[in-house]
Amino acid sequence: MEGSPIPVLTVPTAPYEDQRPAGGGGLRRPTGLFEGQRNYLPNFIQSVLSSIDLRDRQGCTMVVGSDGRYFSRTATEIVVQMAAANGIGRLIIGQNGILSTPAVSCIIRKIKAAGGIILTASHCPGGPGGEFGVKFNVANGGPAPDVVSDKIYQISKTIEEYAICPDLRIDLSRLGRQEFDLENKFKPFRVEIVDPVDIYLNLLRTIFDFNAIKSLLTGPGQLKIRVDAMHGVMGPYVRKVLCDELGAPANSAINCVPLEDFGGQHPDPNLTYATTLLEAMKGGEYGFGAAFDADGDRYMILGQNGFFVSPSDSLAIIAANLSCIPYFRQMGVRGFGRSMPTSTALDRVAKSMKVPVYETPAGWRFFSNLMDSGRCSLCGEESFGTGSDHLREKDGLWAVLVWLSIIAARKQSVEEIVRDHWAKFGRHYYCRFDYEGLEPKTTYYIMRDLEALVTDKSFIGQQFAVGSHVYSVAKTDSFEYVDPVDGTVTKKQGLRIIFSDASRLIFRLSSSSGVRATIRLYAESYERDPSGHDQEPQVPKQDCTLSTVSYRS
Repeated sequence: MEGSPIPVLTVPTAPYEDQRPAGGGGLRRPTGLFEGQRNYLPNFIQSVLSSIDLRDRQGCTMVVGSDGRYFSRTATEIVVQMAAANGIGRLIIGQNGILSTPAVSCIIRKIKAAGGIILTASHCPGGPGGEFGVKFNVANGGPAPDVVSDKIYQISKTIEEYAICPDLRIDLSRLGRQEFDLENKFKPFRVEIVDPVDIYLNLLRTIFDFNAIKSLLTGPGQLKIRVDAMHGVMGPYVRKVLCDELGAPANSAINCVPLEDFGGQHPDPNLTYATTLLEAMKGGEYGFGAAFDADGDRYMILGQNGFFVSPSDSLAIIAANLSCIPYFRQMGVRGFGRSMPTSTALDRVAKSMKVPVYETPAGWRFFSNLMDSGRCSLCGEESFGTGSDHLREKDGLWAVLVWLSIIAARKQSVEEIVRDHWAKFGRHYYCRFDYEGLEPKTTYYIMRDLEALVTDKSFIGQQFAVGSHVYSVAKTDSFEYVDPVDGTVTKKQGLRIIFSDASRLIFRLSSSSGVRATIRLYAESYERDPSGHDQEPQVPKQDCTLSTVSYRS
């Protein structure tokens, strides 16, 4: 601290009407909106900070991290300047602004912070033409619950001014403590720049048998792995944990330098975008492959020759093999959670283990309540996210280490583990189709009319033939969730058509980008007979016809 105290300014502003956080996903918009619209980012940051009661905010500690995408450095500086002006006492920030979403959750819980701000648009593209996002995690380390998101939105609609220290400058590259003397503040404002991996790595050491994983990845009989960080936040984590700590060869990890535009690629770990990894795995040289999204909370698993593990299967297989993980042998398994659209494969495992399974709306914030109350040990979503009660976020690297632990314990390949699971529990064929970029008004009418159709009593018992298989409708509803912890009711979370053989069709409206809307269609078909476990989940495109029609109310 040198020179005169840094002034705290109050800047007049006007509200924007479109700053409603999309549940726990925060505010996600085109980067140009954050960068070009006057006070767009400061307005939202002030709304987030003002949502914390003043007595809890004054002098508290918060965590700030980003996935390194374009505009992150500028946004981090604004967050720091505004946090200081709003009475925050200390900020913990990852070196160069980098912190994965799981690491933010880890640090919040470790140091008992008041919450954290994560600058990420998850798996969306970066760069000036991409997307940017601001996500607020609360004191349990998890995404903000709806009541907090609603409060942020209400503040954003009436905001008239924000507080900022525009002259405050920090060095994000220098590890250690930086202190600043502010006007009208008794104690100095402190920023601590930390290694982005260390605290999170220390937690992982308490969960897994690192010696067993290291034995799997080293030596003459080593499992050759290929891990793609997709130029997102996970590069430093992959290198430090899998390579430095667990002994995987350095060339096992690819695309590990975080880039502002993710190398011009879509940082989404699926078969459509992780093509570099998929092609490498198809060659047969590697026995295990994984990819991560931009902020490190989603993952994809591939076996030798490009064998794909669906996210729903991955969740169920992890659940069935938790005894391979020291953490669960010590803590026990209290229950499972899955989002409603996620395959019911997990339910069959839960039944065999005699533990409850909770079906929630999409959104990790619903799992946080279950875990805080001790009801849920493992949870996941069909959108490539899995996690446990070690954090309050989905955790991609944790899931990869679980898979490596299972392989080490069972001494089987990825494909053998999956096929053994199918043989025991049956296979849940699963597909998702996204109809994107729709007008919100149009999607409202589509979902309204669809609900009227499927919830009509005459729809029950109707039969639909697909090839030689006949599906009979057993139940339909508009899914609503009653939180078993606090009794909160969440309605209209998707339309379910459940067939007599437990197969399902689900229609759900998603608006995570906040600008355009998406209707997602989920199709699940259960096959118990092992002779039917080698079909393709989706027929080739040339065998399908999708007609595009205009829709009017």
